[in-house]
This record gives sequence, C-alpha cells and structure tokens, in this order.
Amino acid sequence: MNQRFLVRVRRKVPPGLRLVAGLLLILGGVLGFLPVLGFWMIPLGLGVAALDVKPLIAWVRGRKDGRWK
Repeated sequence: MNQRFLVRVRRKVPPGLRLVAGLLLILGGVLGFLPVLGFWMIPLGLGVAALDVKPLIAWVRGRKDGRWK
C-alpha cells in the first residue's frame, strides 16, 4: 500500500468522509470482476477506512491487544 497516498488522504479528506470512501472502495473491490473495478480496491479501501477506525488500525498492524499508542 502506498504510504504517500494514505498521508495525502489523511490530510485532505475529512474524517467521516474517509470512512465512507474506504467502504466504497471495499465494495467496489468486491465487484472486481467488472472491467473498470479491480480487486486492488479492497486493500486500498481497508487502508483508507483504517485511518478512522482504531480497532481496524490495530488489526491491520497485526496487534492482538487492540490498544492504540
């Protein structure tokens, strides 16, 4: 996942909209068999949604306890 893209999204997109955009990317990735959409959208959507959801951040980073630093 491109870190620069996630940094840009964190700076320019409001928090509530980041979660919605992440969920839309995940839903679009599920339809990856269609010509324009692709399965690459699923991990990107998880990364964008993880910017707003602390338990999801812990899961993406592989932490078992779910605590946030």
